[in-house]
Amino acid sequence: MTEPLKRISIRNKKFEGIQNVDAADDIDIIVVGVAYVSRIYYADGYSSDKVSTPSCWSDNCDTPALEVPEETRQAGRCIDCKQNVRGSSGLNSRACRFVQRLAVVPADNIQTVYQLQLPPTSIFGNAVGGKMPFRAYANYLQAQETPIVTVVTKIFFDNNSGSPKLFFRPVRPLEEEQYEAVKHMMEHPDTATALNTAVIPLEDDKVSPFDMTEGFVYSN
Repeated sequence: MTEPLKRISIRNKKFEGIQNVDAADDIDIIVVGVAYVSRIYYADGYSSDKVSTPSCWSDNCDTPALEVPEETRQAGRCIDCKQNVRGSSGLNSRACRFVQRLAVVPADNIQTVYQLQLPPTSIFGNAVGGKMPFRAYANYLQAQETPIVTVVTKIFFDNNSGSPKLFFRPVRPLEEEQYEAVKHMMEHPDTATALNTAVIPLEDDKVSPFDMTEGFVYSN
């Protein structure tokens, strides 16, 4: 029997779900897989306490995925969808949310893949004083000509945010032996599963995956 995918929870602004880590404020990981920025909508609301397939989702942020059942599809185009209107989920938020899934391995346990799902505030935004949301972090590494898979990355919380918001920064380059092991984990079945929208639940323009061994490659 296939073991369930391991997931990192960021509820209550603590990292939980990682073996031998108890409610940590920061973690050191290596990114082994990056999914497209996507949209996900749950008719009954999203719950991090259970695994469930979303009601509607989009892998390209333009149209619902082909796998979305007709009876739960919300619109033909995301731009026309009522769930993509500010206020559709109360206050100024949207019922259909941007998310980005990462496949990561702990720096001290490279053989175990975890799925980490980023909310919009952890994806987009500018770097301020060395505190970088994921997209800004990707751009920083690209400017340094440093593939993300070759470095240990520290992830930590924005203490000034009322909801869980993550920042990223590099810690150190991998040693050659570690890098060889990490390259193997990039091809691991759990890495592919961690990036699959239809299997794994949960503003601006869309972001494509990048080639993590050669640098970042954003495409249309």
